[in-house]
Amino acid sequence: MIGNTILLLSPHTDDGELGCGATVAKLIRQGKRVFYVAFSACEQSVLPQFPKDILISEVKNATSSLGIPSDDLELHRFEVRTFNYRRQEILDVLIQLRDKIKPDTVLIPSLNDIHQDHKTIAEEALRAFKFINIFSYELPWNNLNFNTCAFEIVEEQDVLKKIEALSKYESQAHRPYANEEFLRSQLRMRGVQVAHRYAEVFEAVRLVMP
Repeated sequence: MIGNTILLLSPHTDDGELGCGATVAKLIRQGKRVFYVAFSACEQSVLPQFPKDILISEVKNATSSLGIPSDDLELHRFEVRTFNYRRQEILDVLIQLRDKIKPDTVLIPSLNDIHQDHKTIAEEALRAFKFINIFSYELPWNNLNFNTCAFEIVEEQDVLKKIEALSKYESQAHRPYANEEFLRSQLRMRGVQVAHRYAEVFEAVRLVMP
């Protein structure tokens, strides 16, 4: 991944880990700084047996597992499935992040993601960060199309960090993609495509060569 300061935009808590958790673990292992910003804790869609705010504590535990310090985690409270009605507020947040963090690279959902919140974050991020490197991470259950043009080779230790981080989301364990079998199969498939054991794939949305 290009640069030493990376900003990861996660529309909802856990999207970032699902899309590129192994890459984040690798970057931190290499001494790079990763800022994680989640825009919603999805309190409106948490299952009734859990506290409504459970994803707040879960994302703190998950990002800590990846090695992200608490000071580099930022959580906003936009209601799930309403992002497209609050574009200007979201853009304002992104511009503030750009000016405060000054990232070299931004990781976003795909511009072809069919979830309305994911797509809004991707589109507004393109506006805010159009002069720096932008890569989209893969969420295959939501990606109508995905251009597999950039691969980050990861190791077993990075894979284990991703699995550990996602295990912190007990409230999301019912999701068909929230299990080690699926996570490893996706990482293995992408690894095979570039003759390595494991990889995560990205779309290169904007690539600025100094």
